[in-house]
Amino acid sequence: MHSEKEYEHLIIDSKESLLSALKKMDEERVKLLIVFENSKYKSLLSIGDLQRAIIQGKVLQDEAIESLNREDIVCSVSDNKEEIKQKMLEIRAQFMPVVNEANELIDIYFWEEIFSEEFDVSSKPKQNLAIPVVIMAGGKGSRLKPLTNIIPKPLIPIGEKTIIEKIIDNFCKSGLSNFYLSVNYLSHMIESYFNNLPDKNYKIQFYKEDTPRGTAGSLSLIKDQIKSTFFVSNCDILIDQDYSQILDYHKKNKNEITAVTAVKSFRLPYGSFVLDKDGSVNNITEKPEFTFHVNAGMYIVEPHLLDVIPDDGIFHITDLMSLVMKRNGKIGIFPVSEKSWMDIGEWNLYERFLKNDN
Repeated sequence: MHSEKEYEHLIIDSKESLLSALKKMDEERVKLLIVFENSKYKSLLSIGDLQRAIIQGKVLQDEAIESLNREDIVCSVSDNKEEIKQKMLEIRAQFMPVVNEANELIDIYFWEEIFSEEFDVSSKPKQNLAIPVVIMAGGKGSRLKPLTNIIPKPLIPIGEKTIIEKIIDNFCKSGLSNFYLSVNYLSHMIESYFNNLPDKNYKIQFYKEDTPRGTAGSLSLIKDQIKSTFFVSNCDILIDQDYSQILDYHKKNKNEITAVTAVKSFRLPYGSFVLDKDGSVNNITEKPEFTFHVNAGMYIVEPHLLDVIPDDGIFHITDLMSLVMKRNGKIGIFPVSEKSWMDIGEWNLYERFLKNDN
């Protein structure tokens, strides 16, 4: 039996906002929370619930409870350990609440206690997604100088692996194994590194841009090789997400491009005046908070768009999006929480990531 102090950090009130729930998940490094209403157990709230709510256009200040759209799986005091184990497996739950008939929370079973070393909660049977992943690895990494004067940014170490290996590993966890690497700066070092890397469980094809082409220009070099939906990723970002879920969303909504975004909030450290048209004060907001969907540097793209990328010159992924929007094509976003996105392309961000990774 766990004491309340062992799980009180996982509880959120039903009146809390979507943004508050996202922040709590980031702070506690979990993807599941327990919702209480009037001091009683109400439901589980997952990161998937929040993502669906944001995609459906709910405002981040809306109550998180409004994003619940499923019947909950919860255990009762009469369930034995095997029944609890089975229910946890059904939803890959990090933990499982046990409640009585009065909806009072009696206890919580944690994944690591039930399964020990048997399973990893974040793992699940891999889907054979069988679509390509393009990693844009040709930049000079100017923001990480002087280190990138010596080695290319993709080969900068994080622990016992390089940045680009970490990125590839994340894709492999979702069953993706066919990679194209766009290279330019110090490309010989990148190719040599991978050619001498033993026991790779993925395939890499290199293609080289002769001059810098921007964040999407070099895709024109492989338009005859890629004939299916594909991922595009910068080589200095890591995203903690099941990528098959992003692909499912992209396909379901028939997007031409889906951009992964990070939900990032900023609090202005001053009071803010709201004015009428005549300049008189209408309202005063004390330290207002603003929320943005920040481009996280990962996309899913449909192959027909490769034909509109010019064969030379600078061309960015945002240029491609503009072309799609001009003809009213469909672009969607898939949101992740702020701390599920790690940009390691600058020294301060790289050092912060190393500190958190350790």
